[in-house]
Amino acid sequence: MKWIEWTQKLQAIAQNGLTYAKDKFDIERYQQLQDIVSEIISNYTNHDFQEVHNYLSNETGYATPKIDVRGVVFKKDKILMVKDKADDRWTIPGGWADILQTPSENVEREVWEESGYKVKAKRLLAVYDRSRHGHHPEDPKYVYKMFFLCDIVGGSPQTSIETSAVEFFGLHELPEISYTRVTYEQIKRMFELKDIDQAEFD
Repeated sequence: MKWIEWTQKLQAIAQNGLTYAKDKFDIERYQQLQDIVSEIISNYTNHDFQEVHNYLSNETGYATPKIDVRGVVFKKDKILMVKDKADDRWTIPGGWADILQTPSENVEREVWEESGYKVKAKRLLAVYDRSRHGHHPEDPKYVYKMFFLCDIVGGSPQTSIETSAVEFFGLHELPEISYTRVTYEQIKRMFELKDIDQAEFD
């Protein structure tokens, strides 16, 4: 799906141009470029033009990848998953990283908000480039996904404004996956990485 890659590149050019351009004609050209990107995305997806345009224009400053953090929590040989209300499918708890918090603090907050469990981030297991690992639908923003192994230190299973269920699943009993947020291959890899001794990472 090369059109996705093209729109990501064009959006970055438009965003960077709007950040640094001084000449009013250059600014107008970059705005027109962003309009074209919005039109392309709208044409290939179920989103209307204005919705896409608002989504893209909210990103300001130099275009850099956004960070998505995911909390990998195990109870024996089962992994913690939450059911996302947006698509009624299951994912490893997590979301966008907020400013003024470390990646570890972000993932601990996300797990708490989405599952009701208080956790302590133990170590970084993996970093994925979202565009290269089978997520769908694709996102016009470029995203890095960070997966942290976490230990439960308190709390109890609780749903939230974003989640409708909280459960642990074995690798061979996984529910319907939210491929917008996580893939089966990534979950499988988390099962493989959880038991690797920390010394092997040093």
